[in-house]
Amino acid sequence: MTLTVSDEARVRTLVLDRPDALNAFNEALYDATADALLDAAADPSVAVVLLTGSGRAFSAGTDLLEMHRMATDPSFERGKHGFIGLIDALVDFPKPLVVAVNGLGLGIGATILGFADLGFMSTAAKLKCPFTSLGVAPEAASSYLFPALVGRQNAAWALLSAEWISAEQAREMGLVWRVCAPEELLATAREHATLLAQRPISSLVAVKRTMTEPHRTAIREARDRENAAFAELMGGPANLEALSAFAEGRAPDFTGL
Repeated sequence: MTLTVSDEARVRTLVLDRPDALNAFNEALYDATADALLDAAADPSVAVVLLTGSGRAFSAGTDLLEMHRMATDPSFERGKHGFIGLIDALVDFPKPLVVAVNGLGLGIGATILGFADLGFMSTAAKLKCPFTSLGVAPEAASSYLFPALVGRQNAAWALLSAEWISAEQAREMGLVWRVCAPEELLATAREHATLLAQRPISSLVAVKRTMTEPHRTAIREARDRENAAFAELMGGPANLEALSAFAEGRAPDFTGL
């Protein structure tokens, strides 16, 4: 099982559940999460979705071992939705999405906050957008959503540096709304999700639609630019060096790249 799903008080909780892999997204988890969002969007008994992770990580991003196979093995079979399908599901998700970052969040484990209507983060958690350290481009429309959410320079640091961002830094930037002690995180996020879920779903959907509709075209255009840049760079010299270094347990050497 890669994703656990539970319902309570019109809140559907999705828990990324690959703790041994730090909840890294392989094709199976991308598919399961996209399907869960599509199901929640269509389910009239669900008002709000709460997303969190199991174990000590929220998500370590894309599974790099599987990414290496995708970059080097032409016979690799991709999932039904994959990364792009999950992003499409997030872009189109019509109901409030509450994200509780319980631990490490890398790559999509950080950029998914661009789609959160409310973001909560444990004081023990930290975030990283590791794109330049992997020799690739941004993802998940973060090149548009992050500047809009946290301002140009905060976004530039997050996306260019590949450095860790603490919970307090994330809150100061505006990347998350609240920071909580680890033992209080899920209860606090669920309390707010449950409060929202007491409102009429039609009104929740209308509010979210009116807030997000002006940005929908720009988000899709950013995603398309990123996907094109990612496809161009994936499998290139810098990306292969980064993935090989990861597989071999050493630091990458980008000298001359």
